[in-house]
Amino acid sequence: MNMMLINGQKAAISYDEDMDMFRGEFVGLNGGADFYALDIQGLHQEGQTSLQVFLDMCDEDGVEPYKRFSGKFNVRINPDLHANIVAAAKSKGESLNQFVAETLEQAVQV
Repeated sequence: MNMMLINGQKAAISYDEDMDMFRGEFVGLNGGADFYALDIQGLHQEGQTSLQVFLDMCDEDGVEPYKRFSGKFNVRINPDLHANIVAAAKSKGESLNQFVAETLEQAVQV
């Protein structure tokens, strides 16, 4: 899956084999806003339209268009992996939270 920035909003891009088109879906919105196109230029155009329609509908309905994130989430992992992550954090002199936050930050840097 790839990401595209459209009017400052991230959209996940995938290929829809059944439709033989690219599909974009905005992330971080309070509702679904997706779009389809045959090429990159089309994705930009359709994405701009889809996002504007979504934002206009939210405005009309008095709804906040963007999700709010608390900064907290639970992750379920294998106990052995958990132990290895704790050991890796300790070896760096970091808390588990610091280690995981740093690792995730590195993973999503573009």
